[in-house]
Amino acid sequence: MLSVDPVVLAARQLRRDRERTQLLPGLFEHKAERMRASPLAFLRGTAPLFYELLAAHPELERGPAGVGWIAGDLHLENFGAYRPGSLVDEVITTRVAKKARKQHGAEHAMFNLNDFDDAFIGPWRVDVLRLIVSLLLGSRELGVRGVRAVELCESLLVSYVKHATGAAKPPPMPRPVAALVDAVRTRTRVQLLEARTRVVKRQRQFVRGDRYRDVGAKLRIDAESAFADYVKRLAKSEPRIDAAHYEVLDVAYRIAGTGSLGGLRVGVLVRGKGGPDGAWIFDMKEQGIPSGAALFGKPDMKPAKRVVTAMRACLEHPPRMLGTTKLRGRSIFVRRLAPQEDKLDLARIDDVDLEPLSAYLGALTGDAHRRGATRAPKKPWKASERDALLEHAIAVAGVYEASYLAYFKQCR
Repeated sequence: MLSVDPVVLAARQLRRDRERTQLLPGLFEHKAERMRASPLAFLRGTAPLFYELLAAHPELERGPAGVGWIAGDLHLENFGAYRPGSLVDEVITTRVAKKARKQHGAEHAMFNLNDFDDAFIGPWRVDVLRLIVSLLLGSRELGVRGVRAVELCESLLVSYVKHATGAAKPPPMPRPVAALVDAVRTRTRVQLLEARTRVVKRQRQFVRGDRYRDVGAKLRIDAESAFADYVKRLAKSEPRIDAAHYEVLDVAYRIAGTGSLGGLRVGVLVRGKGGPDGAWIFDMKEQGIPSGAALFGKPDMKPAKRVVTAMRACLEHPPRMLGTTKLRGRSIFVRRLAPQEDKLDLARIDDVDLEPLSAYLGALTGDAHRRGATRAPKKPWKASERDALLEHAIAVAGVYEASYLAYFKQCR
């Protein structure tokens, strides 16, 4: 029997969000508007509430064995398409890539877990619990009713266990995932630039508005220095880097994400290759203590290094040019943005594709956990253990539904 009061949980989350989003005017309103869309959107932006609930009811966290690197904030929308590989990989495969682009106009693209800001070494079951909670809460977006959502969770769990506890053959991409990957492969760097920048006097700069905002002169100097430090660190593993490609053209605050809103996040536009249409965009994002620390303790590793380490441990093909730096004493995770980055539109997935998709997400999660394992279970999870985990997810989803309503009542 849960003794938690969803109204109290919502009030604490509301205070937390108001305090965290003081960096720029309008950030709190922006976050609240994003979370207002649905209980799933609310889950996306409230990882601390999830761990607060588990801390108050330890029985919800108990379950089957398995420890290692976990995403920490796993949910349906923390999977997506991206362009993998490092700069060295690009050099090695230049001929292959050029041939592919000439024949198909396409780049390489992957679909997998894509957000490790809250990653830490912990029990696998916590990631799985949060993922199936998101599947239950996402039933509105998916257009399914309760019983069907439970069945999808069961498919996800069976597939997860198969892949987490053995090197199972990767399942075929479900139609929605294959369609997304095919679509993003043909996107170009110019399309990414046109969506976020404009050319002024033959040089690109960020378009100020909902996505990017001005930074002060002092922060720009500090950000450029931090970016230069990232480039130096990157050069140790990417020996073919040309310093001229990293000449900074513009710096701006970046407004993106939901749970991460309020942390220091800066977009850096650099010269890249080939004139105004060859510019590159980098994301510099502050990292802190993961939400799971409230339950499992603070990790020893520096925050940005923790994120990079988790991604490299869990993903066979991590995104390109990952790195770290420090900006005004804050640990910063840096990556280059690619036009291949995108997510599934949950509202446009046909019912016939839901079960294959659920199983596929379970397989990807299982593969990631197996790669990042520090203590794998000796035996696969039993059916009774899967059933208990699903019951815990149903209980958590119920609290989230109520907290969602309470949060926005208090927002008025």
